[in-house]
Amino acid sequence: MQFGRSYEEFEVGAVYKHWPGKTVTEYDDHLFCLLTMNHHPLHLDANYAGETTQFGKNVVVGNYIYSILLGMSVPDVSGKAIANLEIESLRHVAPTFHGDTIYGETVVLDKWESKSKDDRGVVYVETKGYKQDGTVVCLFRRKVMVPKNNYLEARGGEQPGRPVPASDQ
Repeated sequence: MQFGRSYEEFEVGAVYKHWPGKTVTEYDDHLFCLLTMNHHPLHLDANYAGETTQFGKNVVVGNYIYSILLGMSVPDVSGKAIANLEIESLRHVAPTFHGDTIYGETVVLDKWESKSKDDRGVVYVETKGYKQDGTVVCLFRRKVMVPKNNYLEARGGEQPGRPVPASDQ
């Protein structure tokens, strides 16, 4: 299984459909809110959400959805990254609720070689997250510095740092 791509493997216009999806549970959402100290009652208080909001129920915190999508994209986009350089934009375009399943896909918008180092380049991508019914819930664009093949070869190839198992005694 491939984990990330080298600069040479990215093509402008390519679309990577991330698999599998992730069903968001109430536990996931509440734990993320508590870990990040987001105590807004829209996310944590079912009575508040049910009685005082247009949604009538808790809404999953948007940064959790973004985090899921970012993680989903790692095997296809940034698994070999040298650095995530920039999140250019992040838009939450529809709510996500407990029990929704999130799917994601990323399109390569552009790519260019580094001006300062000849062993790497930058890829510019947009990731789209959507629910089981196709409703788009999150969009973000980012720039990722990725290695060229010569960078990887100089550092041990496809799986740098992987140890060799000890021989049986």
